Amino acid sequence: MLAVGIVTEVFGPRGTRAPAFEFALCTERPGAVPTDLGVPLTLTHGLDRLARADLVIALPWAGFRTPPAPPVLEALAAAHARGAVVAAHCVGTFALAAAGLLDGRRATTHWRFAGLLAERHPEVTVEADALYVDEGRIATGAGAAAGFDLCLHLLRREHGASTANAIAREMVLPSHRDGGQAQYLAAPVPENCRDERLAEVLAWARTHLHEPLPVAELARRALMSKRSFARRFAAATGTTPHAWLRGLRLSSAEELLETTDLPVEEIARRVGYGSAAVLREQFVRRRGIPPRAYRRSFTNTP
Repeated sequence: MLAVGIVTEVFGPRGTRAPAFEFALCTERPGAVPTDLGVPLTLTHGLDRLARADLVIALPWAGFRTPPAPPVLEALAAAHARGAVVAAHCVGTFALAAAGLLDGRRATTHWRFAGLLAERHPEVTVEADALYVDEGRIATGAGAAAGFDLCLHLLRREHGASTANAIAREMVLPSHRDGGQAQYLAAPVPENCRDERLAEVLAWARTHLHEPLPVAELARRALMSKRSFARRFAAATGTTPHAWLRGLRLSSAEELLETTDLPVEEIARRVGYGSAAVLREQFVRRRGIPPRAYRRSFTNTP
């Protein structure tokens, strides 16, 4: 039910707000479908609905240790063969592996079952610590709430950062998390940090991205030593100050590229990079394309 809630929250009916998706929950045999909460779902769409979907997400299911029925596997393979993006998170990844869609590719799943996935499907490169793995028209995500990370990534990839950020804010979630699945052990959301002193420093940093922001300065503002600050930061966010700042700077650059006509040099200055060349290097390394190409892709995104 958590997985159903995640995909419905991100891609389900949104009233008049863009983007509007045609959303459907499908099953092998329409009718009452049992859930882990004991509350059945009544689904009216069968596997034929997958034949016209642009994005197919295989959800986790309790019996994942047994492969889905052949019609399900055939429907997943057929969707991918005709050009749809096929994704899964948590143990839903096992369905994609059983369909042969992960052969020769990287993938992830819930950390508890990463070893089992690797054992059963040695042809798959399992990245046990990743929150999600993007292989183009195949994407997989980690367990439980990491389904949000995968869905927001797919949304960001196709519709841009400003759209993903807006939906993430409505759900009171970060639009992007740095780090791996180990974050789940700690509070991974710096935007909602419960450490009041640390939260004040993070809020201040967001409004001063144009400055160097060395860790020593952040620690001073938090009235801590650098070592204590780094420890408290990791406990509260699941990542390092450097990684958090890098992600914040890149996401801020994405929004400026999408929503303004500022020169790349000015955007680089506003988000704290010394030059357009440095921004380009970081953008290509972390996002896979240069800033100008990103702007061309998403400037006209609703």
